[in-house]
Amino acid sequence: MLCVDELLNLELFQALPQERLDWMCDRAKAIDVKTGDVLVHEGDSSLGFFLLLCGSIGITRKSEGIEMPLGQHDAPAFFGEVQVLTDQPVPVTLRALSDCRLYQLSADDFLTLLHDCRTFERIIFQTVEKRMRGLESFIRGREKMAALGTLAAGLAHELNNPAAALVRALKDITPALLELQRMNLVYGQHHVDEEHTKQWLSARDKGYDTIVHKRIDPMTLGDQEDKLLDWLEEYGVENAWKIAEPLAEAGMDVETLEQLTARWQDEPTELRDMGVRWLALSFEVMSMVTSGLRGAERIAQLVHSMKSYSHLDQGARQLVDVHEGLEDTIRLFSYKLKHGVEIRRSYASNLPKIWAYGSELNQVWTNLLDNAIDAMNESGVIELATTDHGDHIQVYVTDSGPGIPPEIRSRIYEPFFTTKPVGKGSGLGLEMVRRIVENRHQGTITLESQPGKTQFIVCLPVSH
Repeated sequence: MLCVDELLNLELFQALPQERLDWMCDRAKAIDVKTGDVLVHEGDSSLGFFLLLCGSIGITRKSEGIEMPLGQHDAPAFFGEVQVLTDQPVPVTLRALSDCRLYQLSADDFLTLLHDCRTFERIIFQTVEKRMRGLESFIRGREKMAALGTLAAGLAHELNNPAAALVRALKDITPALLELQRMNLVYGQHHVDEEHTKQWLSARDKGYDTIVHKRIDPMTLGDQEDKLLDWLEEYGVENAWKIAEPLAEAGMDVETLEQLTARWQDEPTELRDMGVRWLALSFEVMSMVTSGLRGAERIAQLVHSMKSYSHLDQGARQLVDVHEGLEDTIRLFSYKLKHGVEIRRSYASNLPKIWAYGSELNQVWTNLLDNAIDAMNESGVIELATTDHGDHIQVYVTDSGPGIPPEIRSRIYEPFFTTKPVGKGSGLGLEMVRRIVENRHQGTITLESQPGKTQFIVCLPVSH
């Protein structure tokens, strides 16, 4: 049985009169927990108020499937008051780090004790504030790290394809250029007349233009390639299948090749088909350069978007183009939008720039988009719209998900409130959105929701 002397080891209970101490000792239930045992699981309902008189209890919270340590309670200590007061599920897991001796007081008995003594009540609420602030600070840090990890993973995913294209182009282009130089040298040794050389160069230049501007319809490319392959094989070109594709992509036709090779048909040396192979290799090199250039441009675009998204090299508060912020967010998270999410835009023309904390505002768009994708189970339509109202603008983020039930709409901005499974949502995303919009930018955020349409409306002053 709990004794009064053990209670008085904690400052909290030194404010209670003797009769209340005796009353508490009568009602406290003894609990022994062995090392490694879980006392409370994350997501459990409140089990009451606990006194830890011997041992240590570890505190963890699941993040992305991993148990993250938050701290520990060392005897003598108390805990459980937050869940009794808020009637919320336990946000952490409590596991014994050593053999522990605890006492449990029911929620009703704890509330009776709380309301009976003003000093006891004040200490409890001071403790609640301190613990909630510490938990929120830790989880915010974890959320930022998780968001950074998600952003880094998405950026790496988006950079992979253009980077691979650039590497392939640089790797394959060197032997191709060396072969072209050899062909040019062989051709020059035969002192071909200038007019015939111009015909080959003209065909090459037209092919370059076709490749760069993608003038060939993909639907007809296969048929053209088959026709060229038949002609090349009939002409006697070795490995004709290798050069039919680049010739087709450049828009070459059989008639042009027949005109260019007419004077070489009886040539016993490699000149007989070298011109055709020279054209094909030239077009292939141009395709490599074009592909590599597009890859480099995509990389530069992603880096620019990342820099713009985080507003590097700029002051904390600056003139922000909201449309650019929305587009930067979409580009950096496009890997999550590819598999069934359609983005529709309805942007106001000449939307004014606003004075804002750019990187924080982009966190708003990130959270709203991320929630919309999750709500639709990564399949549906997200509509982004903006309107200009003179002294303020409005941004609409609408998804085609199942909607938010009326009974929880008033709670979606509460810290730690989440409808997502344990370990997936922290309950701080929309709370952060509200704080950034209302506290940092003196704006407002409102919600309209029904099955098939959930819309967040962010209203921001142009200047404040």
